[in-house]
Amino acid sequence: MIIDVHAHIWKGQYEKSSDVLIESADRYGIDRIYVSGLGKYVPDSEEVRELNDSVAKLMKRDRRIYGYCYINPKLEDAKEEISRGIEDLGMSGMKLWVAVYCDAPCVFPLVEQCIKYDVPVLIHAFHKATGQLPNETLGENVANLALKYPEARLIMAHLGANSYRELKPVRKCRNVWVDYSGTLSRRDELDYAKETLGAERILFGTDMDIASFLLKLGQLEDSSFTPEERELVLYKNALEIFKN
Repeated sequence: MIIDVHAHIWKGQYEKSSDVLIESADRYGIDRIYVSGLGKYVPDSEEVRELNDSVAKLMKRDRRIYGYCYINPKLEDAKEEISRGIEDLGMSGMKLWVAVYCDAPCVFPLVEQCIKYDVPVLIHAFHKATGQLPNETLGENVANLALKYPEARLIMAHLGANSYRELKPVRKCRNVWVDYSGTLSRRDELDYAKETLGAERILFGTDMDIASFLLKLGQLEDSSFTPEERELVLYKNALEIFKN
């Protein structure tokens, strides 16, 4: 079994993005793909609803597609949009983008909603050597949120983009998992993640259609993980986090 916990469809590119995901599921035998929409750096309410509706449309098209409710926490209707996403659209979690640090106070009511709905939160975390975006979450922000809400299930995406720096703050936060989606992580960073967090806190994610499924699978196959640990990463850990 293979579960990809991190994939996207782009605003204005629904057909192209959705075709890539479905064709990849067919070709590589992916059993589930958890998808969120992507748009502007700071999306308004109209764009957020449009992206979530696009994901819901794809969920209806293929039963292997599961959705994250994409949220800009700065919007006044963010709580209502989470309710719509989970209750009406049947989504499985919340996706925070880069509009605000994940430990900002405006995020707290949204995390509390996710706790109530018993769904995880996927957090874009990305430490760049240069060109860091304003309000772009780092590992220390994820750790702050995890400590405030120990009952929340948090997924820190991309290994924080710099695993050697960003995994240390969340090492003791047992309610934080990481995915290694995206093009930047090297295979040795996956081994470091196992050493730092344990295989039971690592999730398989691709960042399709930005990154290649084969690249991310190859990194796992070339790692020091045992067959049992690879099963944890490929699907067993995800089954623990997602209740549907």
